[in-house]
Amino acid sequence: MRRTGVGFLEVAALIAAIAFAMLVLILTLPILRLRHTVDATTRMINDLNDRTAPLLGDVNTTVRNVNVTLEQVQTSLDGVNLQLAKVDTMTSHAQNISANVANLVTVVSAAAANPLVKVAAFGYGVRKAASARRHAETEREVRDTIKSQRRAARRGNR
Repeated sequence: MRRTGVGFLEVAALIAAIAFAMLVLILTLPILRLRHTVDATTRMINDLNDRTAPLLGDVNTTVRNVNVTLEQVQTSLDGVNLQLAKVDTMTSHAQNISANVANLVTVVSAAAANPLVKVAAFGYGVRKAASARRHAETEREVRDTIKSQRRAARRGNR
């Protein structure tokens, strides 16, 4: 039993094969364009890698230099803090010294002022007494003059 004719399944398979071939041909052009796009993207990524590698190296160098500088700044700040502690100690000592000097000045002033007040009071008393004496002498002379004028006036009336 031989068949000489083509069957329905064979025709359907042939149509499916031709449709698949046409689909492959139709998709070949976008796939080729996609390949060019992928190649261009790959070249761009490689170029970006070539350019960023030195930049990353420079960034690493900069970060290392910044770390070294920060360590130097920290060392300097430690030194400054140490000096500030010394200055604080010296300021405390100077404050104690100035308080002691103030107390000494108060004691000396009190010791020197008491005799000076007495001398000033004595001088005032002497001036007052001398003034009173001069005033009393002037008053006595005036009285004597008035008495002698009255006596002379009484003798002249008699």
